[in-house]
Amino acid sequence: MKKYLFAASLSVLSLPTFAADSPLTGNITLTTDYKFRGFTQSNFKPALQGGFDYALPGGFYIGNWNSSIEQSLYGGASLESDLYGGYKGKLGAMDYDIGAIHYMYPGSAGPKIDNTEIYFGVTAGPLSAKLFYAITDYFAYGKIARLANPAAPETDGTIYLDLAANHDLGGGLTLNAHVGMLRLKHASAYGVASTVTDYKIGVSKDFSGWVLGLAYLGTDEKNFALTGTMTGARSAGDGKAMLSLTKTF
Repeated sequence: MKKYLFAASLSVLSLPTFAADSPLTGNITLTTDYKFRGFTQSNFKPALQGGFDYALPGGFYIGNWNSSIEQSLYGGASLESDLYGGYKGKLGAMDYDIGAIHYMYPGSAGPKIDNTEIYFGVTAGPLSAKLFYAITDYFAYGKIARLANPAAPETDGTIYLDLAANHDLGGGLTLNAHVGMLRLKHASAYGVASTVTDYKIGVSKDFSGWVLGLAYLGTDEKNFALTGTMTGARSAGDGKAMLSLTKTF
């Protein structure tokens, strides 16, 4: 992992530069942990992330985002790769975003782990809300459970609500806050909480296009997910302070 992050750091120094009016943008991030909806995906270790977005005519867009992950969490996969696309427009004073996202874990052994969601979001000034609806078995939750219990139901219909606020403090500083709420379909069949809330509070500083972030992330159901299936797995929802460095180009 250290060699991986060092090589990535060198590549950041020679990032491509796109014209200001180019429809293609990219991003790369080094972070001390990768948390998704409150739960670590990298076993509380550093992660390398990055992706591209392409703006199509008329408000449509497509994109790809990737992150290194903990291998034991997704059946041996060491990469998460997301494909998404949608449409952005205006609704009065609000901006809206509607689309779909597909999460993939190349190389995962056993049952294929993936997830597809449709989403709708609105933004008004510093406030935003986005609702995700799983149209497939939520991250293969039911598919994996059926290895031991053929009667286990699938979890399509799971929803996640993301509420966020970003307040400009001046001088390149921004206060970031987030609350997310997950409602897992058929949670009672698996003996886990039907609703999980995660939260984030942090601050970011823009240094001429390089954004340094410090945030604390946690969840109210720490044992809803574990860090993996190997010996020594522990709660993936433990609260933790995180540092990140992001560059958009």
